[in-house]
Amino acid sequence: MPALAPWVPRLIFATAAIHFVYAFIQPNDWAGIAGEGFLATAADVDDPDYFARDATVWFMIGGIAMLAIGTLTRNALATTGRVPAHVGWYLIAIGIPLTVIYFPVTGGWLMLAIGAVALAAARRSNSELATGRQGQ
Repeated sequence: MPALAPWVPRLIFATAAIHFVYAFIQPNDWAGIAGEGFLATAADVDDPDYFARDATVWFMIGGIAMLAIGTLTRNALATTGRVPAHVGWYLIAIGIPLTVIYFPVTGGWLMLAIGAVALAAARRSNSELATGRQGQ
């Protein structure tokens, strides 16, 4: 297993943790969401708390998505000894619209960086398999 490969799921899990923590420490409205019974509580764009509720929900969803991608990456790495290249492409596909739409202040740069690390790990894994050297 290449030395870079184990870092990919770790970095993705760290990003998930950042999302979960930020969903609770940023100006959020969990109290309002819970107080109104959760159902459709972030759908009213005229509500004065709409943007806080929207950010709260999206940071939580982003954390869940990163947790899923990280778990699948870790499982693929444990099973095959490689990071699948598509993990890197997915992270880059997430990072590009984030960095373009929210430029310049966004966590999308982190997605692009982790995606690049994942692609580098996948490339190294493929080249090591082609030359017959694994984990050296």
